[in-house]
Amino acid sequence: MPTLDKVSVDLTVVLGTTSMPIHQVLRLSRGAIIELDATEADEVKILANNMPIASGVVLVDRNRIAVEVKQMLTRSPDRR
Repeated sequence: MPTLDKVSVDLTVVLGTTSMPIHQVLRLSRGAIIELDATEADEVKILANNMPIASGVVLVDRNRIAVEVKQMLTRSPDRR
């Protein structure tokens, strides 16, 4: 397994999305609130190197935020 120790994977959790004009994006400042098309009860998408691999839910325990994987997505033969 020493070879795998050097492999880097970029993990992303998508909580929701939104759409806004570029002039609004340029006016965003620190502390700005961006409304998403999701609620806290919705599932999140989990991406590895920008490829969807799973879905899950957000868990909050005091000051810690985690993501629990609920379902691994099947891979198509062309993504192997």
